[in-house]
Amino acid sequence: MRQAVATPSAPRAIGPYSQAIRAGSLLFVSGQIPMDPATGQMVEGSIAAQTHRVFQNLGAILEAAGASFDQVVRTTVYLADMNDFAAMNEVYGTYFSSPAPARATVQAAKLPRDARLEIDVIASL
Repeated sequence: MRQAVATPSAPRAIGPYSQAIRAGSLLFVSGQIPMDPATGQMVEGSIAAQTHRVFQNLGAILEAAGASFDQVVRTTVYLADMNDFAAMNEVYGTYFSSPAPARATVQAAKLPRDARLEIDVIASL
C-alpha cells in the first residue's frame, strides 16, 4: 500500500509525482532542489547555501511523515558539477549523526530548473 506525504513547507511537486511516498515501513522522499517553497524561486548563492535549502525541504517532508534525518538510511546526491562536492559534503555532514546513511553521489548533465544539486532520501519509519 502506498500513501502520499505532502507539506506546504517544501516545494510542491511540479510534475506527476509526490513529495514522498510511504510504503510499509519505508519513506521515499522525492529529489529536492534548492527552491524556496514560500516564493517558488531557486535560492541564489553558494553551493553551501543551496545545500542547506535542500536539507530544509527534505526535513520538512520528513517531519510531515513523522520522521527525522536520524531515520534516513539512503541518500542520492546529484551535482551539476562534481567540483561542488567538498562544499556540499561539508554541509551534508551536519544533518546526519553516526552512522551516516548509505549514499551515492553522481554528476548529472542537467537538473530540474538548472539547479546545481538535487538530493533524495529513503527513511525507515
